Amino acid sequence: MSKGKSRRPSEKSLRKAVLDTALAMSSSGLSPGRSGNVSCRFDDGMLITPSGVRYDGIDPDDIVFVSADGSVPDDRQTPSTEWHFHLAAYRARPDRFAVVHTHSMHATVLACAHRAIPAFHYMVGVAGGKDIPCVPYATFGTAELARHVATGLQDRDACLMANHGQIAIGPTLGHALELAAEVEALSEQYYKVLTLGPANILNDDEMALLLDKFKTYGRNVAEK
Repeated sequence: MSKGKSRRPSEKSLRKAVLDTALAMSSSGLSPGRSGNVSCRFDDGMLITPSGVRYDGIDPDDIVFVSADGSVPDDRQTPSTEWHFHLAAYRARPDRFAVVHTHSMHATVLACAHRAIPAFHYMVGVAGGKDIPCVPYATFGTAELARHVATGLQDRDACLMANHGQIAIGPTLGHALELAAEVEALSEQYYKVLTLGPANILNDDEMALLLDKFKTYGRNVAEK
């Protein structure tokens, strides 16, 4: 076996991976229909799902390249209207490779109530902190929303967006999609806890201990 450097994924393979992730997102119910979007880093910018389409009706060639300055070299293609906050997420987190944005049911319910997800359960730490924040509302597709998202993801791998939905980032498309599913599960659990009364929140010392444990959580899971 060669001991050389691992081969960089081709543009073709990354386009397919973005589309496959978007299809998985939709089929799982995380973001049905035309809602939600997916991207990954590529060259000096990113590859992102196109605007306003059903993902089961496109092919990898329809995935759009957007440069770091927001320009689209192929003007026949229209990227997701949310391309601003995808680029903002990559600027805020140079250690992350992929972005998944969904309108999943319970995360969106909490976002519309302007509720962050506190440490009611230790798995909140999977997003990288003691809570999953909810960033302020701004019109979709705007630079203002992108700024809010960049702030929310500065030291977290997920956040809610007020009156909108959720966004998850990761070192791979698979990790980002898995985290989006976890955020939705936590959102549903927290919503149901609130129907019983105030949630019991783990203290900061316990969350600090748990966050240290999360540094090795899932280490045996193969990268996808």
